[in-house]
Amino acid sequence: MTIPSQFSLPALLHPPPLDSSFQPAAVWNRSYAQLVRATESPVSIDFALEQGNGSLLRHAAEVLPERHPQAFLNFRYTERLLKFLLWSRGGARVYFDGPVGLGEALKKHFSDTPTGRFDADFMSRVYGNPFEVVLTPDLPSEQSSAQKLGRNLDGCRIGFDLGGSDRKVAAVVDGKVIFSDETKWNPYHKEDPKYHRDGIMDSLSKASNHLPRVDAIGGSSAGVYINNQPRVASLFRGVPEPLFDSQVKPLFHDLAREWAVPLEVINDGDVTALAGSMTLGENAVLGLAMGTSEAAGYVNSEGNVTTWLNELAFAPVDYAETAPADEWSGDRGCGVQYFSQQAVGRLLDPSGIELPSDLSLPEKLVEVQNLMAIDDPRARRIYETIGSYLGYGVAHYADYYNLRHLLILGRVTSGEGGEIILSKARKTLVEEFPEVAEKIAFHMPGEKDKRHGQAIAAASLPSL
Repeated sequence: MTIPSQFSLPALLHPPPLDSSFQPAAVWNRSYAQLVRATESPVSIDFALEQGNGSLLRHAAEVLPERHPQAFLNFRYTERLLKFLLWSRGGARVYFDGPVGLGEALKKHFSDTPTGRFDADFMSRVYGNPFEVVLTPDLPSEQSSAQKLGRNLDGCRIGFDLGGSDRKVAAVVDGKVIFSDETKWNPYHKEDPKYHRDGIMDSLSKASNHLPRVDAIGGSSAGVYINNQPRVASLFRGVPEPLFDSQVKPLFHDLAREWAVPLEVINDGDVTALAGSMTLGENAVLGLAMGTSEAAGYVNSEGNVTTWLNELAFAPVDYAETAPADEWSGDRGCGVQYFSQQAVGRLLDPSGIELPSDLSLPEKLVEVQNLMAIDDPRARRIYETIGSYLGYGVAHYADYYNLRHLLILGRVTSGEGGEIILSKARKTLVEEFPEVAEKIAFHMPGEKDKRHGQAIAAASLPSL
């Protein structure tokens, strides 16, 4: 899918030093919106995304009339918009009210293109229903089902976090961490879910030994969790589908029965956002972790965790036709290539840094961090590029999230490089999008805040 050349964007005030082809979604969409506003008869479109759990989310926009000489832009705008809505909010059924031709093109995209089919298959797996686009002028009403999880600090609690290389657990008494432990494990390629279960039980038992009793258990893990069920989770990627359905999906319900206490487990990004909200004493918080991938979580303006997916690694932030492709979905310009170790890896060549090809991405990141420690200008340009990406990316996220606070975490932001990323992002946002910048505060939590804040937030999930 390409952007027609006759649609020109304004020059960027802060172009990424190592990526001259970057076309930020925020700038593209604003330029397109100017075209729409300039026409005498803009056409309304409306989406309703149904998740299947009682939650239904609406989003309205406008496109160019079909007779407009640049109406060919309508599909690009609408498809990228829906792509972002799907990966930020989620939905198994999409209702669309708008021009029939545009709706039919969307249906064809999800059935006939590899990237569209990837999105459709993922949403089907998450929500347990076939994905479909329904063309109708009668859209159902919005129904929000944000979860009032967390901020429960009373009693003796266990908080855990299940990562790809280690699992963390903490014993928490009345909101204070009295014990914490970190255990290495290798769950990704284990086919027998007993490995995962035994490891989780081991961590829970370690924490319980430091408590007079266990009143509640809360946890986090990468992936999509709905009603305490893992639906798509990299942690269990090695488990065959029949075993995943029979043993992994009910795992945390089974653990709740065995421990005979309330137990809640949700996406780790949402716990990060909740931890930041609790620490700051503020709401409308988006947490963004730049690690192996891009992980995100959100706490809304009421202080609740939403039913949104927040899988921003798959959400587009760059509309350039030459944008890098995500190796999983195959789509171009998705967040994972801009806000993770993958971004550092692909920027090595344009920066002029040569490293052995057999190094892993974490090892390449360490080498770049070492170069930054001696103020190597090539490493600095990598971090400045990611900072520019972030400034434009935050402006794009703010178009879809009620956002007042942004937490920046992850290994990519460690050390001096993280400060460069934040400084460049702030400057880009202030000078390119001043109306957005005045509403959003950036935060980079300290190591203790990250470790203890995450544990306390996870432990606080269940209500007694």
